[in-house]
Parts: sequence; C-alpha cells; structure tokens
Amino acid sequence: MAAQIRSFFIDGPAGRLEALLNAGGAQPTHAALVCHPHPLFGGTMHNKVVYAAAKALNGLGYPVLRFNFRGAGLSQGRHDQGRSERGDVAAALTWLESEFGLPLIFAGFSFGAAVGLRVACPDARVIALISLGTPVKAEGRAYEYAFLAECRKPKLFVSGDQDPYGPRASLEAVVAAAAAPKQLVWIHGAGHFFEGRVPEVKEHLRVWLSRLMFTRM
Repeated sequence: MAAQIRSFFIDGPAGRLEALLNAGGAQPTHAALVCHPHPLFGGTMHNKVVYAAAKALNGLGYPVLRFNFRGAGLSQGRHDQGRSERGDVAAALTWLESEFGLPLIFAGFSFGAAVGLRVACPDARVIALISLGTPVKAEGRAYEYAFLAECRKPKLFVSGDQDPYGPRASLEAVVAAAAAPKQLVWIHGAGHFFEGRVPEVKEHLRVWLSRLMFTRM
C-alpha cells in the first residue's frame, strides 16, 4: 500500500509554508525533515533527490515532512539567500516535534543541506544529520561549515565525485574538520543531482540509518 501523503501549510516566520507529510508507520520511533535545493534554480520539495530521501526515511517507518522554503511554490515570503530560511527550517522542526513528540532526523540536499545543518546541529531535538550533495562553492556563492567542528551528532555526507559544486578535495576538507561521528560516501561517476544514481543514494541512507538506530539501542 502506498504511503499516505498529506498536503497542508505550516506557520513560518514569514507566513505560511507549503508542506507535504508522508505518514509513518503505526509506531514510529523517529520523525524526519527533508529540505530542498536552491529555490532560485528550480529547487522545491518535489525535487527528485528530496523525494527519494523522503521515501528512504519513510521506508523505515518515519513520518517525513517536506516543505517549500519562503518564496518557493505556494510558500509565502521572499527568498533571502539562506539567511532567513534558517527560520523556516526551525519552524518545520518545531511542527514535527509538536505533532509527533519523537526524536528528529534532518536531511537536506544542496542548499537545503547548507541551510538546514546550521539549524539542526545545535537543536537538541535532532539526533542525526544527513547532507546530500553538500555545496562548497556554487553559482558564485561560498558555503561555510566551521560550525560542524562543534556538531557531535552522527552525520552522513553523500555526494557525487563529479559534483562541480562540492569538489572532492574541498568536501573532504569540510568533513575532516567536522566533529565525529561522521561518514562520507562518494557515488562514483555521479554529478550534483545524482543523475541515474538516486537508488544508490536511497540505499546508503537506509543502511546508515539502520546501523545507527541499531547501535543507539
């Protein structure tokens, strides 16, 4: 049976945020949030990598929330280059915690990862972090991850080794400077959007989370 998907709005700091919720299992142990890539370059919660990550998390029984950042889709507000968007992520995490009262897992793709990690790392409600296609330099913008040195939550990084926005040497330096525990997975031959390799991304998420939850029991 296909997972039930609910379409609705949540309250954000700049107005309503368009959202989708994949219902979880009968007795979920965690709830998850997945954030989308840059809205000025077509990124929305319907992005195929975001959808795949949501499916992987939902397949473990977790309710999974996706939403459109301010100014994207039907979400209110204006794009703010990732600054005010941190408030959108915080609002989504608060909605999830209020709705389910469960430990939270954060996942983000590209811009969604860069913005969301800053919010999720210090948030005590979030117990694990997944960063897909982590951008280091993109479209003239540089992303800064020094805060990861103080983030001691389990972290999974998955990127294509042909990703022009997260070159191998640059991303390896970011991950090396991040606090443990952490894991970096390269999808060989894949670009930023994991064209043709999305099933591999889903499997890495499933395996990592399954092992993580087992070891934390």
